This record gives sequence, structure tokens and C-alpha cells, in this order.
Amino acid sequence: MKKKIAILGSTGSIGTQALQVVEEQNDYLQVEVLTAYENSDLLIKQAIKYKPNVVVIGDDNHYSKVFNALDKHDIQVYAGSKAIEQVLEMDSIDMVLMAIVGFKALKPILAALENKKPIALANKESLVVAGSIVSATSLRTNTRIIPIDSEHSAIFQCLMGELNNPIDKVVLTASGGPFLGFSNDDLEKVTIKQALNHPNWNMGDKVSIDSATLMNKGLEAIEAKWLFDLKPEQLEVLIHPQSIIHSLVYFEDASVKAQLSHTDMRIPIQFALTYPNRFKNSLNKLDLLKLNRLDFELPDTKNFSNLALAFEALKSGGNKPCVLNASNEVAVQAFLLGKIGFNWISRVVEQTLNESSFVKNPSLEDLFEIDFEARRKANEFINKLIK
Repeated sequence: MKKKIAILGSTGSIGTQALQVVEEQNDYLQVEVLTAYENSDLLIKQAIKYKPNVVVIGDDNHYSKVFNALDKHDIQVYAGSKAIEQVLEMDSIDMVLMAIVGFKALKPILAALENKKPIALANKESLVVAGSIVSATSLRTNTRIIPIDSEHSAIFQCLMGELNNPIDKVVLTASGGPFLGFSNDDLEKVTIKQALNHPNWNMGDKVSIDSATLMNKGLEAIEAKWLFDLKPEQLEVLIHPQSIIHSLVYFEDASVKAQLSHTDMRIPIQFALTYPNRFKNSLNKLDLLKLNRLDFELPDTKNFSNLALAFEALKSGGNKPCVLNASNEVAVQAFLLGKIGFNWISRVVEQTLNESSFVKNPSLEDLFEIDFEARRKANEFINKLIK
């Protein structure tokens, strides 16, 4: 029988690549549900092509358009963020691919886990903000989370067969983004177009900016803590410009495992969707003879201070990762809208962290309030900057 997949966030970068994987592995995978927030045109095209039983458009204003376009195709159409959570109760769903960007994916993640739907996770923010809650829910419901981020997929693969073997440390690799080696003066002058031009990966706007500021690697470190039950001191980041080695796991016997592949997100997407099987595909295979070199260096946390801020939040715990994530989302959006310069992203994050009081064990309700307040403070700071 085919594995029936619900793709939440199907019109984004990960969602569209996931559909390519489903299409190539159509003997094993089938689309059951597609959701998008407001890209109704692409959602309609995807639904007509892949023929899911259900689609959900998050923005209610697009409901009539989507419904009228898909009515004759015998596809059920729903609207609203609550509907995204409700469709996860469907018995026909075998796995949920979570490609919704940002903190708004938290409720659907928890809904999937409560309904015992295994998750292929491409959203790091929810684990950053509420890692203890997500992890506890996964454990209580005995529902697996398989990471899709290339670094976490690499760690997951390196740990296969190592259940009882203690980990010494985990190294996440970072390409360094488009501004590797830039000075602070250089960074003051960069444009939005330059920041979106990642040298190795094809990603959405928000993740591309996070990669350029190195915040993405900080968020990934916090996510890794929860996914693999690690202590902050067990996590390191190295710059690896070629992006061939995606992560390394050091064991206590001095052995090191690494996972290597080309920079193609369809590789970890397919692994997550077909786990524990590996199926042949048409993706490019890695040829070691064509690799001229593999370089590594320490990250520049002085000029790219977002990485240092993320590790401080990781070590502090409590509500600090929530504040970090919320203020970063606001700052990145302000940069993409041309309101602030590139270097101001980290300044907004640092200012918001400094102005936020510490809460050691926030509840889920607390986290939503903390997220709201952090966004308010970040926006307040940005508005002062642009006056």
C-alpha cells in the first residue's frame, strides 16, 4: 500500500520539492492533503495535478476561489488555520510533512502528534520555541519525528544503529552563506538581493536570510538539542563552504560519523518520507573524485553575532529561545521589506533579548504570550530606528 502524505505548506520551497519526491516515488508515496496559507494559484495547480482528497487554504479570503476551481475535481476544500489542525484527525493520513515556516507551525505539529501522525519536520522554529513541549508530546504519544533539515537528517542517519552508544559531541556544518569573510563595514552595505542569493542551497526567503546572518545555524543547534537529547556543550558549529558534509557525530571511542551528499533538499526529504527504506532516484550521486577540497573554519561570531545570541539562548533555556525566534522573525521581515539594514537584524534580536525578563519553565500558554510580547518589543525598536 502507498504511504499517504499530508504536506503542510505545499507551495513553499520544501513543499514543492516534496511534491517532486512524491511524483518520482509514486509507487510508494501518495498525496492525501495539501495546505497553503495564501498562494491559492499554486495550491490549485498542485491539487489538480496530484489529486489529494483534501486541500486547506489558510487565508479565508481565498476560500471561494479555491473551492470553485476544485469543485469539479472532487477535492474537499477547507479554509482557516484551525482547519489545518482538524484535517490531521483524518485516519487516511500516514505521515505529515511539516513545511510551514515559522512559529505558526507549532499548533499543527502538536495536533499531528496528538493524532499519532509521524512527522517529517522541516520547521525548526517550533522546536526552538517549545522544544520541551513538542518532545514530551512525541514521547507521550509514541510518535516519531524525522527531521528534514539537511543537518538534522545527517545526524539522524549517523545515529542509526547507535542507540546505546554515548555521543561525545555533534558538529553542525554551515556554508557561511553569501557573506562569508565579510567585515562589519561590508555587511553594512549588503542588499536584500545579495542576502537572498545563497551560494549552495535553494531555500525560501526567510531561511535564506537566516543563513546569511548565521541565525539559521543557531536555530538548528537549539533544534538539535531537543531532537537528539543533547546538552548545549555537546553542540558545535563549523563553517564548511562546500556544504558536502552536513553534520558529524563524535562518539566516546574517538570514532566520527559524517553524512555526505550534494546540496539537494530532495535527498533528506525522500529519506524522511520513505524511512526506514532507501529507494533509488534520479538525483545526482556524489563523486568523491570530483571534490577538489573540503574546508572547515570557525564561525565569525563577532561580525555574525546572531549565532552567538542563539547559543546564549540555548544555554539559558526557558523563554529565551522563544524571544530569540520571535524577534528574529520580525527583524528578518523588516529587512525584507527594506525597513532596516542587514546588520540591524542582530541588533533588534539582541535588544529584544536584553529587554525580556527570564521565565524558567514557560507553559504553552506562556509561550504564546511571550512570543506576542517579543514581537511587540522588536517592532517597537524597529519603529524607533526608522523614524
